[in-house]
Amino acid sequence: MKMSVLKRLLKYAKPHAAFLMLALVSAIISVSLTLYGPILVGRAIDNIIGPGDVDHRSMIPILLTLAATIVVSAAFQWLLSYCTNRVSYKTVRDLRIQTYEKLNTLPLKYIDGHPHGDLISRIVNDVDQVSDGLLQGITQLFTGVVTILGTLIFMLTINPVITAVVVLITPLSLFVAAFIAKLTHKQFVEQQATQGELSGYVEELIGGQKVVKTFHYEERAERDFQEINQRLYRCGVKAQFYSSLSNPSTRFVNGVVTAAVATIGSVCAITGWPSPITIGQISSFLSYANQYTKPFNEVTGVLTQIQTAFASAERLFAVLDEEAEIPDAPDALVMDHCEGNVDVQHLYFSYDPSRKLIENMNIQAHKGDRIAIVGPTGCGKTTIINLLMRFYDANQGSILVDGHNVRDITRGSLRGLYGMVLQESWLFSGTVRDNIAYGREDASMEEIIAAAKKAHAHSFIMRLPNGYETILSEDGGNLSQGQRQLLCIARVMLVDPPMLILDEATSSIDTRTELKIQQAFTLMMKGRTSFIVAHRLSTIKEADLILVMNQGSIIEQGTHDELLQKGGFYANLYNSQFAAS
Repeated sequence: MKMSVLKRLLKYAKPHAAFLMLALVSAIISVSLTLYGPILVGRAIDNIIGPGDVDHRSMIPILLTLAATIVVSAAFQWLLSYCTNRVSYKTVRDLRIQTYEKLNTLPLKYIDGHPHGDLISRIVNDVDQVSDGLLQGITQLFTGVVTILGTLIFMLTINPVITAVVVLITPLSLFVAAFIAKLTHKQFVEQQATQGELSGYVEELIGGQKVVKTFHYEERAERDFQEINQRLYRCGVKAQFYSSLSNPSTRFVNGVVTAAVATIGSVCAITGWPSPITIGQISSFLSYANQYTKPFNEVTGVLTQIQTAFASAERLFAVLDEEAEIPDAPDALVMDHCEGNVDVQHLYFSYDPSRKLIENMNIQAHKGDRIAIVGPTGCGKTTIINLLMRFYDANQGSILVDGHNVRDITRGSLRGLYGMVLQESWLFSGTVRDNIAYGREDASMEEIIAAAKKAHAHSFIMRLPNGYETILSEDGGNLSQGQRQLLCIARVMLVDPPMLILDEATSSIDTRTELKIQQAFTLMMKGRTSFIVAHRLSTIKEADLILVMNQGSIIEQGTHDELLQKGGFYANLYNSQFAAS
């Protein structure tokens, strides 16, 4: 699994191969110069002939050369860090962009079925974890490989026998590190998944703080938070504990290597068997033994970050591997305009195959018709809107717009034919003007103001601190719910689409303003096909056709007066709302 993840990560780094090559060259030069240092130190030690007897003339060029190697090695070490940073951050930048773009291509079923906080955590936290692990991994890979090969060469030139001892003992570090890495991987995967769960829970609570406080849910919310946080703590502690074993374990092996080098080197220096060695060479050898084992220590030291990076990469690739929304056909029709004739034929749809929802639905709407859809909660009203906009595709049957099946029309152009105002208003952090012009960035200020006046939003906008240039907080938090909905209505009025969808569009507006908005909608709907979902039946009296739904089926249809005269389901709904009056 980890090898496949690594291969995929390397594919993202491939476009930056030039920086990788430069990093490799820098690593070779930097490490080579660093490894040349112990040779110079050993020679300097051998020039100390005895107490008070030092060959200063030979020492000076050695020390100057040593100083030069240190300076040049540091310069190439900086270049190595620069290149690996470039590769790491450009790689994760591309990964983050591709993940975000993939989210835009996934069907809404996937978005609706996953906690939004968890998806946010993947794009933000998991990508950062991959960045940290990738940065550490590349650096340790280049410097580690060059250091191991370089020290082997230098040690062989000094004493092959002691080199063989080092090479035989050191691989124990690899076995220890590999065993612990396998042990900890599962814990890091669980840790990242739990962190995503925690992010989703916090995002929900922050977004619904008013509801939390209204129902005195603070203590229960805190208990739930603590339960998830405690699970994150437990798996985090296990992951850190197991991974922390790797560094002392490998250091123990390295200590054995150093002791073996010192012991055998001393015997060789004293007896000359099996091969002679000087005190300076022993000093160099001890330094090389430490350099040789250093890459193993460094890899195990950053094992936590590398394991976390692999776990995070798996979560990102899980998103990237999801089946995308079926793309538009190459010859799909691009509709810039339509008459507004909509024909729903023998439509079947359900979110869950085991639970039926819409069955054999048939609707005919002609240009300029106002189609109202009413019924109890959960009967499928909003589902029809999702199908008309092609947020979901029908299981069976077809939807035709001006005689064209919506599956043969590009999604972008199909959705551009509708102007939609939902019960849940959505605004982004930006100016009032930008929010109104969201669907038409090229709109002039005069057009924006005209749309706001039609939506009866102009007066309250002008009372804001900077009028149309007032910066709205996230989701318009510094406005009332009704004001946010008025801005959403103004946004649709500015686009001026050929068809309208109004899903409880005036549910958060006071009765007086609602009357004005209804007048504006009446003008706006003139000559346009409109689909109106409403619970307040007073808002749909003037509809050309009212569809009464229950349990996914249309059980009654007709005008307001016709349905009242029938005395059926609609009449009961209407009378229950106006019984008091």
